[in-house]
Amino acid sequence: MKYLLLIYHNPGTRQIWEALSDDQRAEGLAAYRALNEELAASGELIVTEALAEPRLAQRVTVRDGQAVTSDGPFAEAKEELAGFYLVDCEGMDRAVAIAARIPEAPVAKIEVRPIMTY
Repeated sequence: MKYLLLIYHNPGTRQIWEALSDDQRAEGLAAYRALNEELAASGELIVTEALAEPRLAQRVTVRDGQAVTSDGPFAEAKEELAGFYLVDCEGMDRAVAIAARIPEAPVAKIEVRPIMTY
């Protein structure tokens, strides 16, 4: 079954990252590489990506057949979507276990959502 693991940041988590030493940041990135390699080797990783800041995003709406864009951020929210994993694993318990291993999980929020199949 496929699951989307959504990684949410807030201004505090960004400050934590920026306050880390170069060695600590390298350690964090190495933890991501290790998790990615393990999930790829097990066949569970479909894709993972970090996202640019919401201020760089565009929202698209279509009204009367015309596409209209607006600049981000779009909502008054404390948390912003920072990245994601799309995994294919045996069930929700495994997806939650993977989410708990995302290096940012101790300071961020990770949402686990099943992918709908039709």
